[in-house]
Amino acid sequence: MDKPRSPKRTPFERPTLRVMPTTLWEYPSMHYNPGGLRGRPSAMQGDKAYTGATPSWVIWQLLMRYTREGDTIVDPMCGSGTTIDVSTDLRRTPIGLDLVPSRDDIRQADARKLPLKADSADFVFIDPPYSTHITYSDDPACIGKLDAADPASGYYAAMERVIAEIHRILKPRRYMGLYVSDSYRKRANPEQGSKSESVFMPIGFELFARLRTHFKPIDIISVVRHNQKLDRGNWRKAAEEGNFFLRGFNYLFIMKKE
Repeated sequence: MDKPRSPKRTPFERPTLRVMPTTLWEYPSMHYNPGGLRGRPSAMQGDKAYTGATPSWVIWQLLMRYTREGDTIVDPMCGSGTTIDVSTDLRRTPIGLDLVPSRDDIRQADARKLPLKADSADFVFIDPPYSTHITYSDDPACIGKLDAADPASGYYAAMERVIAEIHRILKPRRYMGLYVSDSYRKRANPEQGSKSESVFMPIGFELFARLRTHFKPIDIISVVRHNQKLDRGNWRKAAEEGNFFLRGFNYLFIMKKE
């Protein structure tokens, strides 16, 4: 008698991407499967090993709603190039810039002083550092080295300059998206000896207020974070015992230049 065959294992199949109709966005993978749009059966957008990479499906959602084929898409903090790859998949024209480029098609530039003409971008997407929780580079000019919990660090002043530059390069009546998270940590308090203090940084609200000085708000999206750390028992236990919350979502602010 033949032995029963084990069920055949199939690779993870991502659901078909569709424009999401609500302000709560969730997708079971960091990257979508473009079906070989760039000549491969399955192509990665950006680099999955890049710390702090933007979910490619978030950029896909924005470009499908607010751009057309041929539009110029700018990402001033391009990281591993996710915005470039999604733009290429959708037949948009990408311009990726970064203080420390990770690949050849990303141009070197500081987001506080972009080498682009005024009113030249059809859409701008940016995923900035959320204070100092990730080391992006050794460049001392990196905004990711500025502590959002320390008013003297200049984090918000730096981001104000970035937002002003985005407004300058964006065409009138066109849109931009900023993807960001609040931050929380415990740090030593010199006034209490070795004791630590809890520090919550409402970075989302702070940046939204600064965006409003330049742009018209269109909407605020809550993007569910699928971070493996959120499911770790030791992280959950620490959050329960320390009476704090793990970050379960990111803000996505959609704004329009009038």
